[in-house]
Amino acid sequence: MTIRDVARAAAVAPSTVSRALARPGRVNAATRTRIEAAARALGYTPPRSDRGSRDVGAVAVVVPDVTNPFFFDVIRGAQHRLAAAGRTQLLVDTEESAATEAATLGAIASRVDGAVLAASRLSDGEIARFAGLLPVVVLNRRVPSVSSVLIDTPGGVGRALEHLVSLGHRHVLYVGGPESSWSNERRWRALVAAAARLRVRVDTAGPFAPVVDSGAAAADTAVTAGVTACIAFNDLIAIGMLRHLRERSVRVPVDMSVVGCDDIFGADFCDPPLTTMTSPIEQAGRVAVTMLLRRIGGGVPTDADAAAAVAEHSTDSVALPTHLTVRGSTGPAPGTERSPA
Repeated sequence: MTIRDVARAAAVAPSTVSRALARPGRVNAATRTRIEAAARALGYTPPRSDRGSRDVGAVAVVVPDVTNPFFFDVIRGAQHRLAAAGRTQLLVDTEESAATEAATLGAIASRVDGAVLAASRLSDGEIARFAGLLPVVVLNRRVPSVSSVLIDTPGGVGRALEHLVSLGHRHVLYVGGPESSWSNERRWRALVAAAARLRVRVDTAGPFAPVVDSGAAAADTAVTAGVTACIAFNDLIAIGMLRHLRERSVRVPVDMSVVGCDDIFGADFCDPPLTTMTSPIEQAGRVAVTMLLRRIGGGVPTDADAAAAVAEHSTDSVALPTHLTVRGSTGPAPGTERSPA
């Protein structure tokens, strides 16, 4: 006797039977009663995975690259919130692979209470499928019917372009990130809209892997394109660009200005220090976990900032603001002079 036999008898999907037996609170009472009656009538004995074999209090935090400093703060924020709730964080590094992310989630779905997917590389359909198996909150992604925490980097790149235009730049290159990155597409669309409003030209190059080593090719592309300023998908690419531009004797910001995104640890240690969009990364991790705990019965949030952020927004979607931090990597466009303050 298998779970499919029970599902057939109860006229439900096998996944519904699994949820009813492992997590009764996630299935409505009438359906649960019908499933339990079918299981008793058939003499079905659930295997261990269907009898609540989830790791007690474990929540998965899934990131595409654990070596990326952006995710350091996401992980730290999630850990602090989970520890305050008496729960354990299970960290998953998918190495920028959608296939690895899907396989890992499939393997752990029955053993964790929920998952935070940070910058997921999965399709909307795949995320929705996993959200049907366990509580899920996505970070830096919006998927219909799935709770989300968004960081307003599209608004940030618009402010970055305004900053560059105020310095006289009229031709700007957006150095794009991975094709599978949902936020990458949002930032490019925001730049196109801002450029139309400001009446300047923006081009795009890429995709580039979101790592320092991508900066060399990105810098060469920018020099060849003849732009006077660049906005990079993330700080790692921007830092790599600073390094390679210096090797090519391209002076930053005299010959070219560079803007990053995220304000990761080390962005202010560069030469020159990096102008970047500062994101509330650690808060995003805390808010995502707070939203998840509300769904799985985590009790009243003990993190005041995270609880306030959730309370001020829809429980299905929270947007956190960014701001531009101006440092030494941006300056007047070549041939122009800075206006008096």
